[in-house]
Amino acid sequence: MLQGLRRTARRVRNAFRRKNRPQKTAVVGENNKEIIVDPIQQVISTPHLAMDVDSLIKRQVTNIDFNNSYFSIEGMAWFESFPEKDPEKIVKSLVLINEDGRETVIALNNSKVDLPGYPQAGYYGSINFSKINNGGPLDPGRYEIRLRMRQYLSQGWLIRQTSLGQIKNTHKNLNYTTKMTSYSAQSNKTYSLIFEYNLAEQSMHVSSHKLSDINPLENEFTSDYELDSAVGRRLKRTALHWWYRWYSLRPIKSNKVSFVSDSRTSISGNFEFIYEDMQKEAPELQASFYLKPNIKAKKSWHEVRTLAKALATSRFIILDDFYPLIYPLKIRDNADLIQVWHAVGAFKTFGYSRVGMPGGPKLTSLNHRNYTKVLVSATSIAPKYAEGFGIDPENVLPLGIPRTDIFFDTAKQDSIKTRLKEELPFINGKKVILFAPTFRGNGQQSADYPFETLNFKKLYDSLHEDYVFLLKIHPFVQNKPTIPYEYTDFFYDVSDYREINDLLLIADQLITDYSSVCFEYALLKRPMVFFAPDLAEYMKSRSFYYDYFDFIPGQLAESMDELLYQLENPTVDKPKLDAFVDYFFDDLDGKSTQRFVHALKSNFGEDDKLDLEDERYSEDGKYIPEWGKKAEQSRK
Repeated sequence: MLQGLRRTARRVRNAFRRKNRPQKTAVVGENNKEIIVDPIQQVISTPHLAMDVDSLIKRQVTNIDFNNSYFSIEGMAWFESFPEKDPEKIVKSLVLINEDGRETVIALNNSKVDLPGYPQAGYYGSINFSKINNGGPLDPGRYEIRLRMRQYLSQGWLIRQTSLGQIKNTHKNLNYTTKMTSYSAQSNKTYSLIFEYNLAEQSMHVSSHKLSDINPLENEFTSDYELDSAVGRRLKRTALHWWYRWYSLRPIKSNKVSFVSDSRTSISGNFEFIYEDMQKEAPELQASFYLKPNIKAKKSWHEVRTLAKALATSRFIILDDFYPLIYPLKIRDNADLIQVWHAVGAFKTFGYSRVGMPGGPKLTSLNHRNYTKVLVSATSIAPKYAEGFGIDPENVLPLGIPRTDIFFDTAKQDSIKTRLKEELPFINGKKVILFAPTFRGNGQQSADYPFETLNFKKLYDSLHEDYVFLLKIHPFVQNKPTIPYEYTDFFYDVSDYREINDLLLIADQLITDYSSVCFEYALLKRPMVFFAPDLAEYMKSRSFYYDYFDFIPGQLAESMDELLYQLENPTVDKPKLDAFVDYFFDDLDGKSTQRFVHALKSNFGEDDKLDLEDERYSEDGKYIPEWGKKAEQSRK
């Protein structure tokens, strides 16, 4: 009985404690994310407030800039009654407040100003409204942009907020409108973004409105070629598989070479170099081409059957890109499926090197695994390609990449330059900056580029007298650059020009980011700038084979001001660039195509291999730079 009374007493005591225990609450933090806050932690982290003091906030916006969805601001703000010199005691923020009162806080940076008593009154900051909502655009709605001031006093923190204030040299209301885009595999969205500044109220509002939401799998538009439906593609994929099995009963034609691609309609790139050399050095090899502009481009039933026959009866099948139709097929014993790939070197991870990452493949995927041969530019990167394609390292051949031969053929270079001066007359008399970044997103359906990170006005004002600026955007990118009309004599979109190597020849400087275009441009030994304002964000979903900061053979720019400085003061680190080229290219002789065609003629005879014991050198005797050693050690 005594034990029963004790249990009853404990239950009453525990019920009383639960009833009076402080409850966890939900608050809205940055980026509109709802955060569950523990009351004890809240007491610890909540600043002690100064309750019995107050002061007027004096403020002025000294500069404001709209660049697409990128909003930048500079100004001054201070508590009039409390001069302060210590920047640690002053915190400034912009606060977006929607119509429901929910807040999104964006921290500002303090800066020194020449203001007696208030040397830390200055501030600056920026907001990318295309990425503000957990990496996506600002949610639809209308928001007021307010300024929040926090200053530590002897009594605690004084916290107040107010409108932005007077914008210097502005004497009327301001309005600015642009668009934001968001891309994913199943939803492509477009928003309007509207900024409104009211001079009388000294206030600013921003509004987001959704304009469209399209499923790219159901709604695809192109004026260049007809697309096949998803059902049609599945049926034809099945038909190709059965026709392939049927034609595999026939003998392989020992001299037949099939060039297959779903990313080009012309004989260009590696295909062009290989085909031209075959005509001269191996006329006994018969070439056929099966080309489409896109993996979703419509193939007739006749084309599918013809393709199946070619795949089943060719001695050599040559690919230059991702080709999903072929991966489920079992390549015949006396045939070779050869991937010459469209990129050089090894930069950002791809294929099975990305297992477990956003957009990475499943281990059960069949993609790439049936390659019997893969071309690379150097022995040092063969393990990366073997891993990325999920194939045996012995199938990766460092014969060189055929299309890089152009960088050793001065006569052909001169011919291309002459032709481009006629096709692109605006480059005549100007130095050329080529902007060639890679895409963002997990794949073709979600690919985009954050053009708001480029400040067209600053680039134009700083460079237009001496340069032209060519934009070569990755073909996956779905959003297009919007070039302001007043700068169209400086910026030129040449994305439709197929061969980027031709453009590299006329470029005096290259701007890239995480693209493999840096490998080919390195052969020209010219200045490169790696513009990576989103490096931290990019590395959350992609990784690199080497340490990015040690690896890049050019200057790094993580902001617009840094980019402008590097472009205005171009430099080349010759020792680093020479080591880079030496590591990623086994042969600098312009004979990669010749070696490959010879291998076709000789059915890929085995080359003798050097066995060097010095760990400073790779298996083929190439010196390994420090960043190459780090990558090899981490792989082991």
